[in-house]
Amino acid sequence: MTDNAELFTLVPARSPLLVNIPHAGRRLSPGLAERLTPAGSLLADTDWHVERLYAFAADLGVGLMAATHSRYVVDLNRDPDGKPLYPGADNTELCPTDGFDGASLYQAGAAPDAAEVARRADAYWRPYHARLAAELEAIRSRHGYAILLDGHSIISEAPRFFDGRLPDLNLGTNEGRSCDPGLAAAAYGVLCDAPGFTSIHNGRFKGGYITRHYGRPAERVHALQLEKAQCCYMDEQNLEHWDPERAAPLIAVLRRLVDRLLHWTPARTSGA
Repeated sequence: MTDNAELFTLVPARSPLLVNIPHAGRRLSPGLAERLTPAGSLLADTDWHVERLYAFAADLGVGLMAATHSRYVVDLNRDPDGKPLYPGADNTELCPTDGFDGASLYQAGAAPDAAEVARRADAYWRPYHARLAAELEAIRSRHGYAILLDGHSIISEAPRFFDGRLPDLNLGTNEGRSCDPGLAAAAYGVLCDAPGFTSIHNGRFKGGYITRHYGRPAERVHALQLEKAQCCYMDEQNLEHWDPERAAPLIAVLRRLVDRLLHWTPARTSGA
């Protein structure tokens, strides 16, 4: 089932911080391209260029892990058992069959069945998460704690999931459960002070499976998700085009955010 391509790229962390980018990949599993609709083949729901937004981080000693395969192969930010991310709301699946616009991604009769979904989870999802978990544990062992920043982006208007236009910068900490409150406040402070950008904390996007699963402050692993509206750094009508000048203001904000996370340290307790 799995091709020979790597499932991720990884620059190991030299600091307590790891940036993870699970949805920017565009590779497809063997034979999948022929089963997609013309609209599906555009891979429109990719987190476009997010790996470029954080490219600076590796030079600061920040770990940088990014998936190479499309979320249409398997969504690394969903529960492998198919539990909905937002119960009662419209959710995309572990192996999505519809796009963010609600249109079918697959030609008639070509959608994956339960057995294929399970095979994809074994071939793509589980190896990725095994490496992510191992990297976080290595960071925690070296530094005494680990911080995971999960980097995402989405089209700014997606009526299937939210009304109106999304704020530019959407910080999610699973309602405060995935990281130390001081860390969340420090991160959100950077976003609130970002000139020209709107922001919200635990709004429509509170953190996906990755943030919720790995964010365990009591075990000294702190996780945050940052969902960015694509219109604040790119042309949503020209998805594949990367414009460094247009992205520069957001990259400057992300640099300040990463710097703030790097300078945060957990409070020591009597039992630590």
